[in-house]
Amino acid sequence: MAEEVELKLALAAGHQSRFLRHPLLKQAVLRHVENLDNIYYDTADLSLRRRGIALRLRRKGHDWLQTVKLAGSSTAGLSSRPEWETPYTGNFDFAGVDVESVRDWLQRPKLLNRIIPICETRFRRITWKMPAAHGAVMLTLDRGWIIANGRREALSEVELELAGAPVHAIFKLATQLAERVALTPSVLSKAERGYRLHIGAPPVPFKAEAVTLSAAMPPFEAFLRIALSCLEHLQQNHAGALSSDDPEYIHQMRVATRRLRAAMRLFAPALPEHLAESLRAPLSALTKELGRARDLDVLLTEIANPVLSALPNEPRLLALASDITNRRYTAHAQAVALLAAPDYGRMLLTALESLHAMPATAAPMIELLSFAAERLKRLRKKLRRLAVAADIEDPASLHALRIGVKRLRYALEFFSPLTPERASRPVLKQLTAVQDTLGQLNDLTNAGALLMDCAGDDPRLREAVTLIGGWHGPHYASLLAGISGELPRLARLRLPKLHRHTE
Repeated sequence: MAEEVELKLALAAGHQSRFLRHPLLKQAVLRHVENLDNIYYDTADLSLRRRGIALRLRRKGHDWLQTVKLAGSSTAGLSSRPEWETPYTGNFDFAGVDVESVRDWLQRPKLLNRIIPICETRFRRITWKMPAAHGAVMLTLDRGWIIANGRREALSEVELELAGAPVHAIFKLATQLAERVALTPSVLSKAERGYRLHIGAPPVPFKAEAVTLSAAMPPFEAFLRIALSCLEHLQQNHAGALSSDDPEYIHQMRVATRRLRAAMRLFAPALPEHLAESLRAPLSALTKELGRARDLDVLLTEIANPVLSALPNEPRLLALASDITNRRYTAHAQAVALLAAPDYGRMLLTALESLHAMPATAAPMIELLSFAAERLKRLRKKLRRLAVAADIEDPASLHALRIGVKRLRYALEFFSPLTPERASRPVLKQLTAVQDTLGQLNDLTNAGALLMDCAGDDPRLREAVTLIGGWHGPHYASLLAGISGELPRLARLRLPKLHRHTE
């Protein structure tokens, strides 16, 4: 069994020529070009995929090779997974798979009789062997197509695979390459992209997923898993943000950056010195640009458009909505330009390198269970103070409360593997509802300044701002009344108990 450790990067199609002219490639000690045809197999109901198994035949010249890969670990583009490669002589042969449970499952006659082709990849591969400390890094450029069910999708990606060198050699080389070309960590394998084409399911925005944690692991390990999951969340929405008009992709990317910042704050006492800042600094420009685009999305869809729908023939509203729309398009174009630029990929690679270089002995060696209990207790105590101090006539106090609710909610979500679902669900439901209400209040409070900025000195547009404020007035009052009723409950909030073993 071979252990494949690689970093997969999406290469912008328009940057392929620039990549091939990169001066670093002159340092290669070997260069090889080949055309590769691959066929991926599964059953009609995709039973191999469900078990995290990929089965592939690859043609190299006149010969065919059979490869079996297991899911292994793959996060934000960096993957490590076991694989078995053997010559293919006309029939699938799994005798070389040395994981007994996998081998026995694959060798069942009922399964073998149901295996069919699912998708194909056809591409031209250029391979460079790049020298590195204690070994080398195999650098490949793949350009071609992924094909399934009569559909095809362009393939343009770079892979860096360890050949004796340490992991940091991959990131060093990738970061140098990304100084000139748009390279971003790719979260989908060729096989997974082929499966998606085979299924024909339309792409949808990706939301955060729970991270597997254990009570006995050290806090820095838990942070590493959570932080990598946040970067995965970010990258799962990257392609959609570039190619789709759906604003939810950018919203989810913003959520991912906010969750990562929350995790850095939550785990700060257990992290090596300066690690949080090394992550926060590269993310700051991205967070700002995504936030600006999201604020204008909200201003148009949730503040201006409802009033325009109620008063469709009001010319002042039409004129103001037109100005907001133009600003929104500009903000989205600027966000997309940032996401498509080399700086974005380089920022992600820097973050990944910082996380994978995190020293395991630099943090206090306490169990996550104890650390989580202490951090949640502090956040709950602060939230209670904020709830007692909150005044519905003071937007600043409600804004502080919203932040307190959000931080506790994120912390509970991060630590959810340590709590039984039936205990954590009602608390998370309560916090989510309160955060949503406080978020709407915050949006309405901030809308005034944003709308006046759009209106400028135009008296007709300023009158439209007044119309919008008056139309939302009753709803704003209703939201305030709802929060007023929630404040005593927040002040008495009880947290679910953490357990070493959960259901």
